[in-house]
Amino acid sequence: MNILLLEDESRTAEHLVRLLHEIDSSIQVHGPIASLKEATEWFANPPLIIDLLLMDIMLADGTSFELFEKFTIQTPVIFITAYDEYALQAFRVNSVDYLLKPVDQEDLSKSLKKFSQMQKVLGKQNHSWLKSLLHSSGPVYKKRFLTKSGDQLRYIIVNEIAYFEFEDGLVFAHLFSKERAIIDQSLDDLNELLDPLEFFRINRKTMVNLKSIQKIHPYFNRRLSVYLDPGKNNAIVSRERVQAFKEWLDQ
Repeated sequence: MNILLLEDESRTAEHLVRLLHEIDSSIQVHGPIASLKEATEWFANPPLIIDLLLMDIMLADGTSFELFEKFTIQTPVIFITAYDEYALQAFRVNSVDYLLKPVDQEDLSKSLKKFSQMQKVLGKQNHSWLKSLLHSSGPVYKKRFLTKSGDQLRYIIVNEIAYFEFEDGLVFAHLFSKERAIIDQSLDDLNELLDPLEFFRINRKTMVNLKSIQKIHPYFNRRLSVYLDPGKNNAIVSRERVQAFKEWLDQ
């Protein structure tokens, strides 16, 4: 596997190279690239095919996100940063993972395994499933979720999901097929990741797909009761969200 490392701190770069070789001695690490200028020159005329990018978000002269504005980058990315404020921005370009510094071997190993598993599930189609999304004319929203059940992985297309529900500390995607799957994002994250024309958070614990709504009735204390397909007969729109919900339906 060929990995290109973008990291402007020499000690961190050495640490990451050492961890990568300890995890898999066959990994070929190229770089490190320390600046946006140097990275721009590399992506303008890539000298070799890279399987995975290991990117520090804050480079010496800018952020690595700027590269996605300049180039159509199809290579999967593991982002590394000392700051957690960029997590949602990272996932908007479909990164494989997002690691906080200092990176340890266990976390990096898990990220590499996740990359390998995603390749197996989605297939190696020149990484077209991770095309840069920042070149599109408008906001780009999540298209699918990778989920795990036991030792099996599967992906779920967003439009297969009727609604999301938070229960027992987990977020579940309830499918139109009447299956459900654990989703590794919070409802707050989903609010940012999903198309707001298609999904609406009706209360603290429930986010619904427009297509799942079957009936709407007035409910106690100026709230609304929503009947969802499949099988949820009394999802309550909280009072403070009722007006926004009506406006969402009326678009």
